[in-house]
Amino acid sequence: MAKFTYIDKETKFISKLFKDSPIKITFTTRNTIKRLLSPKPHPIQEQFDSSGVYQLFCPDCHRKYVGQTGGSFRVRFSEHFRDYKYNNNKSKFAQHLLDNKHSIGPIEDIMKVIYKTNKGKLMDTMERYYIYKETYVNNQINEKNTAKPNVIFETLIHENTSRARTTE
Repeated sequence: MAKFTYIDKETKFISKLFKDSPIKITFTTRNTIKRLLSPKPHPIQEQFDSSGVYQLFCPDCHRKYVGQTGGSFRVRFSEHFRDYKYNNNKSKFAQHLLDNKHSIGPIEDIMKVIYKTNKGKLMDTMERYYIYKETYVNNQINEKNTAKPNVIFETLIHENTSRARTTE
């Protein structure tokens, strides 16, 4: 049996060559649902040029801040950095670092892009979910009243926790 990734008519042409041989031809595709829904790796220089939901990690205590931006992640990081540098209380993340005398690191070390999307309900929901998730494990920097009880989020967290235990 021979397996070919289906590309175009060239693949059909090659398979016809084996028509009278004992070799059976099968086709695969790279365009699977799993591949389409899986997060795609982004080059470092490009990963911070989109909008969506992000996490900032405190380099000293490893607690997390979850936020969203309709602009680029890079610009939003620079706003947090500026608030830290000039001791402004606009950013909860910068305020945490300043109040606890923690350091700040470069964008590549302390920012993680969680979900790329444009402004709207999906972005709001994703941000709320990740804040809730970090609140659940008492590891978030966001305001405590940001995470309101949510049965759906609770179910997702328990489901993911159960799956993690069964795969270990």
